[in-house]
Amino acid sequence: MLMTVIGRNPSASLFGEIAGVRVLITGLSPTSGVDVARSFADHRARLVLHTDQSTPETDALIELLADTASEIQSYTSAYDDRRTAVRFAQRAAQAFGGLDAVINLIPIAASELEDQVSLGDVEGMISNKLNLPLHITNVAANRMQLTLTEGLILNVMTMPAPRTAGEAALAGVARSALADMTRHQADQWSSKGIRVNAIGPNTGITETNARRATEPDIAALALYLASKRGRALTGHVFDAAGVAARRC
Repeated sequence: MLMTVIGRNPSASLFGEIAGVRVLITGLSPTSGVDVARSFADHRARLVLHTDQSTPETDALIELLADTASEIQSYTSAYDDRRTAVRFAQRAAQAFGGLDAVINLIPIAASELEDQVSLGDVEGMISNKLNLPLHITNVAANRMQLTLTEGLILNVMTMPAPRTAGEAALAGVARSALADMTRHQADQWSSKGIRVNAIGPNTGITETNARRATEPDIAALALYLASKRGRALTGHVFDAAGVAARRC
């Protein structure tokens, strides 16, 4: 099944300037971000990968990505506080002498939402989810500033498509928190030529035939934003649905 998921991307020549670009991807797992990592690897980017834990599936994924990426380094650990998150971000930023793009994957599983009793619990869970991306962004953007790199920070939050009004409301809370963080960081770093954008969860109730964002959609949009075509965009929260079909 893993081989099917990360098969070669036939559109890998669309963004030739991605070759050699130094990209940090956090939160990668066999169920989150595979197509994003594969797309950058197929474009011969230099990848720094962060996974929460080492499993046979994760190890196999990294090995297969190494077949096409220009270079690859991987780190496995959970970062539960600011100190350890900042230390990791500093190591990642030095891996290839700097970073050109950072993609923070922020998956929220249905079970995580079900465990929350109140709105305050939901807001607390979402805040915890955004802590690592926040610290990573601050360190990476500061490093980009010091090396005069006009880079990209992209926060990608995914969660199950809402099926009820209650689930749609929870998705709205998550998207709002993501938007607030994105706009604040975009304002903070725009004068340095550093772009901060996000891809947010769908907040509308999903019908049977409704179009929802898929991993190829998210990967296609991430490539676009990291390319020359996306250099004028910052402070936005995008919906990725259908992007792969349009091929940016």
